[in-house]
Amino acid sequence: MVDDKPSKMILLTGPSGSGKSRLSRLLGLPSLNLDNYYHDHDYPGMPQRFGIVDWDSPLSWNKEAALEAVTELTRSGRTEVPIYDISTSSRTGSEHVDMTGSSVFIAEGIFAAELVEELKERGVLADALCITRPRLQTFWFRLMRDLSESRKPPLTLLRRGWGLMRDEPSRSRSGLPRAAARSP
Repeated sequence: MVDDKPSKMILLTGPSGSGKSRLSRLLGLPSLNLDNYYHDHDYPGMPQRFGIVDWDSPLSWNKEAALEAVTELTRSGRTEVPIYDISTSSRTGSEHVDMTGSSVFIAEGIFAAELVEELKERGVLADALCITRPRLQTFWFRLMRDLSESRKPPLTLLRRGWGLMRDEPSRSRSGLPRAAARSP
């Protein structure tokens, strides 16, 4: 009998706008966007920054649900994943994800590094990489994406993006190997 479920995953982490999703698409491997595991904006105790919920704080993210989903994918090849709408800051539904037939998949998101130790202990982590670009380039790509997707009001995106660019060196010290993301 052929084992058709994924058995290992590659975690990609890095700042918002660093190129994680783009790299995932270019690699052509099945992928899971861990940003779908954000808590809704009205979840109790959500951190605040720039006058809005701080979506760059791990406290805004449901680590336990993300950990269970990626573990289930490695064991069964299937899981149910929330659909998260960043512009409304809320979950809008869910979808069934099936990665059977793939021996490896990518799980990517700004908080992927939060899962490394548990996934190592479970024996399902193939590798974990931190994707970085020069800060100004990350700021620009993040801003263009967020504006084109109408994620938040433009002034909020500028203020948030500038603060994230300023803070990026300290936030990127995840202890993971770095991979340079280059635009083709």
